[in-house]
Amino acid sequence: MHTVVVGTSGVTASDVLAVARGGARVELSGEAVAALGAAREVVEALAAKPDPVYGVSTGFGALATRHISQELRAQLQRNIVRSHAAGMGPRVEREVVRALMFLRLKTLCSGHTGVRPEVAQTMADILNAGITPVVHEYGSLGCSGDLAPLSHCALTLMGEGDAEGPEGDVRPAGELLAEHGIAPVELREKEGLALLNGTDGMLGMLVMALADLDLLYKSADVTAALSLEGLLGTDKVLAPELHAIRPHPGQGASAANMLAVLKGSGLTGHHQDDAPRVQDAYSVRCAPQVAGAGRDTLAHARVVAERELASAVDNPVVLPDGRVESNGNFHGAPVAYVLDFLAIAVADLASIAERRTDRLLDKNRSHGLPPFLADDAGVDSGLMIAQYTQAALVSELKRLAVPASADSIPSSAMQEDHVSMGWSAARKLRTAVDNLTRVLAVELYAATRAIELREGLAPAPASQAVIDAVRAAGVQGAGPDRFLAPDLAAADAFVRGGELVAAAEKVTGPLQ
Repeated sequence: MHTVVVGTSGVTASDVLAVARGGARVELSGEAVAALGAAREVVEALAAKPDPVYGVSTGFGALATRHISQELRAQLQRNIVRSHAAGMGPRVEREVVRALMFLRLKTLCSGHTGVRPEVAQTMADILNAGITPVVHEYGSLGCSGDLAPLSHCALTLMGEGDAEGPEGDVRPAGELLAEHGIAPVELREKEGLALLNGTDGMLGMLVMALADLDLLYKSADVTAALSLEGLLGTDKVLAPELHAIRPHPGQGASAANMLAVLKGSGLTGHHQDDAPRVQDAYSVRCAPQVAGAGRDTLAHARVVAERELASAVDNPVVLPDGRVESNGNFHGAPVAYVLDFLAIAVADLASIAERRTDRLLDKNRSHGLPPFLADDAGVDSGLMIAQYTQAALVSELKRLAVPASADSIPSSAMQEDHVSMGWSAARKLRTAVDNLTRVLAVELYAATRAIELREGLAPAPASQAVIDAVRAAGVQGAGPDRFLAPDLAAADAFVRGGELVAAAEKVTGPLQ
């Protein structure tokens, strides 16, 4: 099994994906263990002094003014975990929780948090055992970190609360730890706080969304090319010299992908109409501009994610010179903004795909295709309601594009009076990514049927490869009305699993 070694300088996106989705094992580097030990010595020295230090010998948040005596500090750390594990609602996905825990471990190993090495090792042991704390949908405001989600994870380290075992059974965490020979952690000064104070949940979901969207933007270029063929559009607008004079990188990449898919097509540019077209509709002609803008948004979000992956997010932090200082680095605004920005781009990409689908189904705009791509229009409804489903998905995506980060609701007796709502931005982006996949699946379904209905005209070799692969995957072609939901589900799986892009790339080579 692949192993990810966590050091003091952060982790990569591929590390996160390997642990969250691939079940990779986690090890602490010797450098990390040494840094953990050195920072802990600083915390213990401060804890022995009579002067109050936030997070070490004081309460938290609005209660930070109370000095806590030594005999109550272990109880204080236990209490913050128990009281902050106040999430409600459905459980979040296993991959999200694994990403959350791994990214918190990344910050612990930076040597800036002051926890003992055994705390970090226990977190690694839990990940390696396949034990996943039960974390709930609601509870994070994205400021002071993803407090409730991280608290539920910390509760598992203490052997309390519920967790899911490697076989998928949810049981008391103490039982699962005992079965795997893991001793619960008894928290000391600062350790409870250090386990809770990070942007790890929203960052983990951002990293996974970026991976998913990298595939979906390639998929959208392929479905747009197929729709262009189905509509007998022109590929002249994809010429590199046209995109060179407006040099947005994403736009050029999308145009190049579409052109690669369409190479050798016998369908482009025919314009078999009573009134020849001078130009294609915007949803066809401007596909690279819209998808390209989204690609550039992905690039910006990736820069933010990389910076955050290299960060140590905690409050207070142990600095190299031995100071322990309070800060505001736990605020989720940098991550929340790009999560919301991505949701906007996703909604627009889905919207333009739906417009192409609708054009394929409308006999007044499809340039010779039968109404709704039906076998016997009137007797058959064809793909009429598939487009309804697509439209419903797009409508929801527009609602999901409303930014969470523009909201703030004060908490903790107005001490935490401006919050990022980054966790909420991440949760709605996950839904948006799922819905975009379904929207592209419907476009794929309609476009492949439209191409097949263009009798006597041969599609591009890459398009034919996609059609052959999607039919082999159980998505049926033209014919009389049938139960559509299984076809749409198969198309969704074909896009989601990367088979669409893989089929095209067998002809085109790697797409950008």
